[in-house]
Amino acid sequence: METRAGDPAAFARFDLYRVPSPAFVVDEAAVRRNLAVLRDIGDRAGIKVLGALKAFSMWSLGGVLGEYLDGVCASGIYEARLGREEYKGEVATYCAAYKPDDLAEILKISDHVIFNSPGQIARLKPVIDAARADGRIFDIGLRLNPLHPEGEVPKYDPSQPHSRLGFPVNQLRPEHLEGVDGLHVHNLCEQDFEPLARTWAAIEPYVMPHVGGLKWLNFGGGHHVTRADYQIDDLIAFLQQVKAQTGLTLYIEPGEAMALDAGILIGEILDVIDNGMPVAITDISATCHMPDVIEAPYRPAMLHEPDEGAVTRLGGPSCLAGDIIGDYRVPGGAEPGARIAFLDQAHYSMVKTNTFNGVPLPAIWLWHSETDELKEIRAFSYSDFKTRLS
Repeated sequence: METRAGDPAAFARFDLYRVPSPAFVVDEAAVRRNLAVLRDIGDRAGIKVLGALKAFSMWSLGGVLGEYLDGVCASGIYEARLGREEYKGEVATYCAAYKPDDLAEILKISDHVIFNSPGQIARLKPVIDAARADGRIFDIGLRLNPLHPEGEVPKYDPSQPHSRLGFPVNQLRPEHLEGVDGLHVHNLCEQDFEPLARTWAAIEPYVMPHVGGLKWLNFGGGHHVTRADYQIDDLIAFLQQVKAQTGLTLYIEPGEAMALDAGILIGEILDVIDNGMPVAITDISATCHMPDVIEAPYRPAMLHEPDEGAVTRLGGPSCLAGDIIGDYRVPGGAEPGARIAFLDQAHYSMVKTNTFNGVPLPAIWLWHSETDELKEIRAFSYSDFKTRLS
């Protein structure tokens, strides 16, 4: 999977030995720059912007997000609770399927609760009615599947054949929208404006007959709007046009865009062997610390990697044979004790870390590149590994 992020920006001058290894380091100044772009889009287009916690849920920056965004979107009960406790503004929750007990709690803390199918809304109507009888105020949404593939990799495409995400738009009937306040359409993954325009063109004939009974339309996430080459003016004009066309309040839910190029993952080379090529073992694990490297797969950019020099295969300390980060030209050469850093790791990598094989989790540090303030947000220990087991 190709990624077009990986700009070192201020990290080009960060001393990798300032923090213990392994560690995520997030630049607050870079996050704020991204959020300012999102706020500008919201203001100029006259829409609402929610931050997707599934991509970046560093809640120590919840107050910072609240300065720029209209709220957050969650993917289940835990993210919804985090959104209500640590962030400001609206909480919109979508889950592919709800358990009744979870839904009862979600309805207490969410402003929008989005369902994956009309059948699920009907089955859980007693839970919805009970929450409203208890004085809870919330909107009900329905996620649509556009049936319009735009993804580079099928497994990341919500419109892949037989997708589980969203109600097929060509099956939408008036009776499916009884009690529904808004529609949710998420069809993108790290993409620019044109796929969004094509998605709307594909679903417009199915959606427009129903807009009179709705309040809002949510275009979901996957918008790479903070990338330098994104067509922001085209996006704003499009959102203004759809808003005028439908008369609805519009939302977008960028996730990765909040933290694009705003964080690095620092590691250290522990050992180097020769097995037909230099092979280095690091305290960073692809499977534990950057699982998308294996799942996508993709090759994360390395800070200061030269264009020429010896190539070394980098892998993690776990026993998984496939715990391979990739082949790199290590700045200064691959030697035990050398520090390395991978770019653009604040989003998704941090939320997906795990302790498989007892591999320690990276610490989390917050840096402000404009003031050079550096502080540890969280360090992890054996107890974090032990207490998630039994």
